[in-house]
Parts: sequence; structure tokens; C-alpha cells
Amino acid sequence: MKIHTPLLLSLLLFSLDIAQAQSPKLSVLGTFRHGAYNVSAAEIVAHDPATQRLFVVNGGDRTVDILDMRQPTNLRRISQLAIPAEHGIAANSVAVRGGIVAVAVEAQVKTDPGSCVFFDAEGRFLKAVKVGALPDMLTFTPDGSKVLVANEGEPSLDYKVDPEGSVSIIDISGGVAGLTQANVRTAGFGTFTRATIDPAVRIFGPNATVAQDLEPEYITVSPDSKMAYVTLQENNAIGILDVEAGRFTRVAALGLKEHWRAGNEIDSSDRDTAASLRTWTVWGMYQPDSIASFVGPDNRYYLLTANEGDAREYEGFVEAARVSSLRLDPTIYPNAAELQAANNLGRLNVSSVSGDIDGDGDIDLLHAFGARSITVWSPNIDRIWDSHNQLEAFTLADRPEAFNVSNSDNTVDSRSDDKGPEPEALTIGNVRGKNYAFVGNERSSNIMIYDLTVPYAPQYVGMAWNRNVMAATNTPAAGDLGPEGMAFIREQDSPTGKPLLVVANEVSGTTTVWQID
Repeated sequence: MKIHTPLLLSLLLFSLDIAQAQSPKLSVLGTFRHGAYNVSAAEIVAHDPATQRLFVVNGGDRTVDILDMRQPTNLRRISQLAIPAEHGIAANSVAVRGGIVAVAVEAQVKTDPGSCVFFDAEGRFLKAVKVGALPDMLTFTPDGSKVLVANEGEPSLDYKVDPEGSVSIIDISGGVAGLTQANVRTAGFGTFTRATIDPAVRIFGPNATVAQDLEPEYITVSPDSKMAYVTLQENNAIGILDVEAGRFTRVAALGLKEHWRAGNEIDSSDRDTAASLRTWTVWGMYQPDSIASFVGPDNRYYLLTANEGDAREYEGFVEAARVSSLRLDPTIYPNAAELQAANNLGRLNVSSVSGDIDGDGDIDLLHAFGARSITVWSPNIDRIWDSHNQLEAFTLADRPEAFNVSNSDNTVDSRSDDKGPEPEALTIGNVRGKNYAFVGNERSSNIMIYDLTVPYAPQYVGMAWNRNVMAATNTPAAGDLGPEGMAFIREQDSPTGKPLLVVANEVSGTTTVWQID
């Protein structure tokens, strides 16, 4: 396999030696196999320190598995949560705080209002309330007084029913026992219109209003529990939510990443017979999935996103198209025929609904899905730092045989035409007084670690693998495939007395506990 490595990569690798010598190292303590391959049997994971139990969303069984992790080397399933049928059909997310387990549950018809269902740590049902359509992620506020639920509001397959996206704010300050529907407020986007929203925010669903088109994906909350920041993945934006007022104050566009600049190189083709990082006249849409936040040594608050990327693909509307199938502006792309060859840009999946800047019917700017990076933002959504091409470049340097492989096959370069490594799982943990970001790349299935001590210049310090690319992906020998959710466990909450990282892997259907040394 021929490898093209830019000078930037060599310089970056040279700078890592000292940082890696004193950085955290991950070692596997134990893995639980949920029993099914490629059915999302392990998606999101949450930890209860009082009982040393893990709660893992099992998409295959549409519920939540309860694992005993008192001995992380010997994880075992205790039971599964019994979600009453009247409250929905499938668990999508789980969060735990103070012995209370909150579960986001999808309705029988996904465009109908879903539920937030509460259990105790023993798995006993407590209460349930209605929330918005397709609740896809939820979290407790830091002060424990509220649960915030991201209601994605995806359309029906034929795109004829498109519910509004929203965030439900559930007040549990008086406890869960007395919880009623009156404790639930819903923050939507009804005050935003196409005339008032930033035009850089992508509003493009067929016949959709702004409120219908915005789809909340993931939430992080400020330390004082007053503000929440919500990724709107398909829209390439972040919504800022005033939790106390119960309303969105702003929808901020995230802009575009210039893959034609040095340092932002990507591999754009799965047919170029090489792992090749090059600059191209392509703009990447950040489109983050996971979002986390931290307070830096300067006592300022920062956001961190995993820029996975996502395209809308339904029976009634398909957004993605190969560059080879599009008509490119001849002024900006005078060598279109050459660019559209399969070994150049022809295979790259881009948006077919954005990029025609002058409205003349051809594509002026090629908009690729995701930025293949992680990014630090200010609370005002100013971009502070981006990892540029490091997720691809460092994987290429560390494991060239796993470069841009998929999580369902071991073919090198097979995901280069479609979002590359796809950073998705994300968590931040403090180890010996330093904040570290742990990033799970969904496709390559590795975990990358960044030191966040200097928020304006995070330092890559290493990666970990529990994947064997020599083994067939549908076998246990392949290891962990498709990290979807992560939980950091502080040493004071850990059964081993050391900090731990727990990763739920949706393709392999495994939950793995890593020790951080």
C-alpha cells in the first residue's frame, strides 16, 4: 500500500514524544458481549457509583441492560429494564444520577411524542412523562434539578410527517415520586423563521418550517446549570438554550472547514489504491454529533464537539450524492472531468442540496459531510481550535492497516469517500488535575486522547485499540467495533480506585471497561 504523508504529519509526530511519555494509557479490564452483532446491542452507557452498575442501551432488544461492574474484569448482566408498553417501544438513551435512572423512549410511531421513563438503580419503574418526538439523548443538569431531553423530531420515511425538534426540560427538584406532566416544559424553535435565522444554518427539508427542520442531537450543560448547548447535526449548527427561561435564545451556524488549506487534508476516495491525504477544493460541514464541555485552567468555559457528519436519507428525500453525479461550476472547477474521476473526488459523498451559491443550478462549493475532527468552541460558538487532519493522519501513522476501514469490514480506505473515521463518541475526564478528551472514532473503532490543558491548543497524546483488523468483523475475535457512547468514571467513583473509561460499541455489541493508568 502506497502512503502519502505530508510534512505536517512528520512535524506533528516529532512533537508527540514528550507529551506521550507522561500521558494517560488505556488498558482493557473487561468486556461484556451483549450477544448480537450489528444490531446496536450496545449504544449508550451510564454508571451508578453507589451500586457499581452500568446501564447500557441495547438497541437490539430495545431496552437497557443492567451490568454488574463491581469486578470490571468479570462484567455480568443482572437484568434488563422493563419499559411499560404504554410508554413507548424502544430505549434510545440513558442517564443516571443519585440512584435515579432516566431513559429516553421512542414512541410506537416515531413521529409521535416519546417518553422519559424513570427507574431506580435496582430497575424498578418509578414514573414516566411525555416529551417530544423521537427523544434521542438525555442528561441531568449538574445541580441535579432537571433532566433535559433532546427530541430529534425526525420525519417519517416518506417525509410527509415532520414533527418539530425540541428539548424537554423536566423539573425533578421535588423528586421523581411526585412527578407529573406539569413538571415538563418544551423548548422549541417556533420563534425562528427563515427570515430571522442565520442563513448559514442549513434549513433544507422538503416543505419544512425552521422548527420542523432543526433536529436536536446531543446536549451539554454549563456548570451552573443555567445554559445548555444543543447540537443540531444535520443543520450544521448549535442551539443555545436558556434552561431557566425554557427557551432557545440563538441558533448558531458552525461554518465550513476549508479542505483546500494545508493541514486540512483528507482522503476523498476509496478507489485511489492508496491512503492519500491531500488538499481538495472541498468545504466540510462540521455537523457534530456528541458535544461535551469543560472549564479550563483560566476558569473559562469551553465546548468540545465530535464532528461526525450526517446526511438525510429517507424514502421521500435523499440528500447525499457522489461528486461524479453533479454538475460543477466551470469557473470554480475548470478541471471538473479530472476531479470527478473515481480516484480523485468522484466517489466523495457530498450534499446535493447546498453549494449552489448563485442559484444557477450547478454546484459552486462542494459541501462534504462532517469535518473529520474534533473542535473547541467558546460559549458564543466562536471556533477556538480544530484538530485539522489529525484523526486520519495519526491513525495512518499508528495503524496503516486500519486506515479509514469500516466497522463492518476490514478494507483499508473503504470509508474515505464517506466521512472517514467518523468521530462520534466523546467524553471528558479529569486525570491527576488535567482535563482529557477521549474520542471514539465510529468507523476505525479506535479511541484517541487529547490533553485539554491549553484549550486554544489541545495536545494529542495517544490512541488505544481493542480491534483486530485481521479477524472477520462478525466474530468475537474482531474485538470492539463502532464506539457509540462513553462514560468516564472518576477514581473516587471507581470500583478499582483508578479512573475508568467505559465504551459501548454498537456494531460488535460489546461494552468494554478500560483502566486509565
